[in-house]
Amino acid sequence: MNERAALRKSRVGRVVSDVMDKTVVVVVERRVHHPIYHKSVRHVKKFKAHDERNEFKVGDVVRLMETRPLSRTKRWRVAELLHREEVAEAQQVEATAEVEEELEATAVDDATTVAEVEEAGAG
Repeated sequence: MNERAALRKSRVGRVVSDVMDKTVVVVVERRVHHPIYHKSVRHVKKFKAHDERNEFKVGDVVRLMETRPLSRTKRWRVAELLHREEVAEAQQVEATAEVEEELEATAVDDATTVAEVEEAGAG
C-alpha cells in the first residue's frame, strides 16, 4: 500500500469555502512559463476536498491528497494542515438612527422626483 500511496498526487492550496458538510473548496495556484511570450502565467483551479471532521476553515493552507471518487465532484481529501490563517469575518452592523433618517429622506426625494417625471411626461 505504501507504493500506491507514494504514487498519489498531492497539491497545496488555500481553503476558500467551508460551507458544505464534510467538504471544503481549496484553491490551488500554479505558475507556468509561457513558451511563446516567455512570461509567467498564473493558473488557478478549485478542488472540492473531503474534510471528515469539518475542522478546516477559510484561509487555512492545506495539503490535498488524491483519493478514490467520493462523490460526483470530490476526488481529493485533505491530508494535513500546513498553516492556520485567521480571517476576519464580516460582521453585521446595526444601522444608527442618523443612517435610517438619511435613507428615509432619500426614499422620499426619489418618490417625489418620480412623481414629477410622470406628471411632466403626461402633460
